[in-house]
Amino acid sequence: MSRFFRLTAAIALLAAFNVHAEPLTLIFAGDVMLDDGPGRLIARGGDPLTHFADTLKAADYRIANLESPIAESGTRLTPKFYAFRAHPRTLSVLHGRFDAVSLANNHIGDYGNDALLETMQRLDTAGIARFGAGRNLVEAHQPLWVKRKGLKIAILGYNEFIPRRFEAGAETPGVAWSEDDHVISDIRAAKAAGADLVIPFMHWGWEYEPVASQRLQSFARRMIDEGASMVVGSHPHVTQGADIYRGKPIIYSLGNFVFDGFEEARSKIGWLLKVKLDKSGIVFWETREARIDDDGTPHPVSGRFTPCGKGGDDLVSSCQNP
Repeated sequence: MSRFFRLTAAIALLAAFNVHAEPLTLIFAGDVMLDDGPGRLIARGGDPLTHFADTLKAADYRIANLESPIAESGTRLTPKFYAFRAHPRTLSVLHGRFDAVSLANNHIGDYGNDALLETMQRLDTAGIARFGAGRNLVEAHQPLWVKRKGLKIAILGYNEFIPRRFEAGAETPGVAWSEDDHVISDIRAAKAAGADLVIPFMHWGWEYEPVASQRLQSFARRMIDEGASMVVGSHPHVTQGADIYRGKPIIYSLGNFVFDGFEEARSKIGWLLKVKLDKSGIVFWETREARIDDDGTPHPVSGRFTPCGKGGDDLVSSCQNP
């Protein structure tokens, strides 16, 4: 066999391997708030993630929305009715459970820029990646790059719930604000930078609404039209169902995951999202129900039917939780 044909055969074999390689398993969790009840539990030596430890460990990469700064510095901003700041000891429960956290939300700036900067420094020291906020506007809009199993995935984080004063400026810290055209520009830039898949992780929507607004539904579809492989949301403190557009899933809100202080039963239910991906895109996705107790600790619930599906599906399916 000539050198040319040997090289051609090797390339074909490598291509076949990439197509049939084991998919990457990615997990998304909704709002994780480590102050108040969860913070007190951790101070007593407890662990609010203990009941999902095995599920998280089994995934290749785990991402959550961190709904509280982790700092000792800063001053509480007024007039904000709910303001959170978790003690640095709470980082211990994130370490080894989550590989990355989104900081693009409406609470990460509750204690001002000093606490935000301290949070970013502590996450960096702990080896937990962060995205959706930064020391300036450019850094806040940088993707989280997940490079595993031959894939290059860009995760983008945005907040669009008040207060907007948490938005990053040209030379000031803050979050990536969800301006539609800026989000689309970032999706295009990630694709141009070689992303195999792009997943926006949005902090959006009205609190306690059971269904995403028509505007959010339309924008989710636009993101997919522009190259997003799927869209994942959080913030409303309730789950908001799922949709399929052009064979790609949209999970409008995962609800709470680690959070206390809610009276309504629907705010004590969240979803953990597990996604299997390869070069072709989304292979399979499923949600798993979490019931949150009075300490803010999530517990898996067996037997429940929650949204799921395969890449290319036309309709959302329902899978029974193990």
